[in-house]
Amino acid sequence: MKCIIIDDEPLARKVLARHLEQLPQLELVGSYAHAMQGFEALQQQRVDVIFLDIQMPQLNGLAFLKSLKKKPWVILCTAYREYALQGFELDVVDYLVKPIAFDRFLQAIDKLYGRAQQPQPSVPSSAPSVPELDEPFIFVKADREHVKIKLADILYLESLKNHLRIKTTQGEIITLKPISQMEEQLPPQHFIRVHRSFIIALRAVERFTQSNVTVGGQLIPIGRLYKQGVLKRLEEWVI
Repeated sequence: MKCIIIDDEPLARKVLARHLEQLPQLELVGSYAHAMQGFEALQQQRVDVIFLDIQMPQLNGLAFLKSLKKKPWVILCTAYREYALQGFELDVVDYLVKPIAFDRFLQAIDKLYGRAQQPQPSVPSSAPSVPELDEPFIFVKADREHVKIKLADILYLESLKNHLRIKTTQGEIITLKPISQMEEQLPPQHFIRVHRSFIIALRAVERFTQSNVTVGGQLIPIGRLYKQGVLKRLEEWVI
């Protein structure tokens, strides 16, 4: 398999290249410092596998991956665990957290071989096409039914002892799902936990101070343990 590395850290590229040298079945055909170089490489040669960093200047790895119409196998390599869910939603082979040990690297390669050996399903030419979902959503259980909620409609989530209130632009839904489990399933680039009892949608923040945020007209406290991370995220938009 022909491989390329896209990572803005020289040391990370060196470590991956050294790991690849130990596996003759994998040929490193390019090593690039940013996504645009990798994009050009994909236009010029056959590439079977990309070892892709996430946090890079100009264009991050996830945005780069979403821009590809025809994707090679992708193994994400990053220092940030919080992007794991997004990565697997994009059908990556594996998600490696830096620094990448050789034994963990081998596990990812084993998954890669398993994927590559799976037969590709044949689709009859007359089969109807299935439209892509351009509005992410979740289903939550409320009473005896599962209710569809578009992520773009969620304002905030509030833990109520044994229940969870999901406040949306359309109203509110009460479910038994714990807030910690919901936090793991929501994309971290759009949602953030601000208090042990609250998760908010970043796009829905109307105003904030050092101690609270206003979302959908509701004043929500910022917990002491969450304060540093929350204010750091919110202040990214301060001009």
